[in-house]
Amino acid sequence: MFAKKLISWYQQNKRDLPWRNTRNPYKIWLSEIILQQTRVEQGLPYYQKFVSAFPTINSLAEAKEDEVLKLWQGLGYYSRARNLHHAAKSVALTYKGVFPKIYEEVLALKGVGEYTAAAITSFAYLQPYPVLDGNVFRVISRIYGFHEAIDSGPGKKKFIEHLRTLIPHNDPATFNQAIMEFGAMHCLPKNPLCDNCIFNGTCYALQNNKIDLLPVKEKKLIKKNRHFYYKVSIDPKNRVLIQKRSEKDIWQGLYEFPYIESSTAIEQPLKDLELTQKEMLYFSEPKKHLLTHQNIYFSFYIAKTEACTKEQLWVSAAQLADYPVPKIIADFISKKLNLYLPRK
Repeated sequence: MFAKKLISWYQQNKRDLPWRNTRNPYKIWLSEIILQQTRVEQGLPYYQKFVSAFPTINSLAEAKEDEVLKLWQGLGYYSRARNLHHAAKSVALTYKGVFPKIYEEVLALKGVGEYTAAAITSFAYLQPYPVLDGNVFRVISRIYGFHEAIDSGPGKKKFIEHLRTLIPHNDPATFNQAIMEFGAMHCLPKNPLCDNCIFNGTCYALQNNKIDLLPVKEKKLIKKNRHFYYKVSIDPKNRVLIQKRSEKDIWQGLYEFPYIESSTAIEQPLKDLELTQKEMLYFSEPKKHLLTHQNIYFSFYIAKTEACTKEQLWVSAAQLADYPVPKIIADFISKKLNLYLPRK
């Protein structure tokens, strides 16, 4: 009964999205990786760009990492892009470019978790693996009154076991799409549309005034603070100095300006950056950039200098546009640095 009502709602209310009109596992996988921690409205243009640039998994496998990261620029969570590229190479090498059909083989690909493996195998191959993402947790916990923590092993196990009793084996793809769409469009995190809900007569959370209490999480997210002070050096040839982030950290593989970092605000950043007031062309007050587990406070200091190390590169304004950079760097380049860095 639950599945029938849900699928009926979906068929009347679903959004027309390109990855729903294909059984191509590569395109489905691509959409799922892009949509991790990303809203559909933001992810759709990236999906279209990737499909256009890399129409097959082999073309993605043959791409350079910088090309993949540049196309991903602005989407965040760059480890997803690196894992996507790594997995494409694995499929090209191990499976001759044919996306695997077996759930365990899909799950073994880098960057693919249980949810993504279930989504791919159900959407592309109609295998009855239930998906379990934030939307599904919310729908099930509210309707059935599950109080188990969704970020605990026992909690996830209970949700999965219950979903296995609900998913129709003759049409698992539609059921999975429907329950995620219902959570994304109707059973919202805040202000869900309970008055016009197909389950409002039987919904545990609605009947017991627990809409805002479900689903339950047991772990509290603690963010750490990081302060970045970027030294934006311009040489007499109007080139700017950049370097690649190679360490396993945020923005790995992207390019940025040389910087110093501190866990607390620095009282005299010019001294630590080895700059004088006379050298300065511009500086910005600290701004805040929010990441899932970190608060990034960042400032930019533009100066005329010539020093560099062998790990750093001098590039022109035109060349700079070819390098993948974090969003805070991209915004700074377009809004401020271009005023100081002629393109000719």
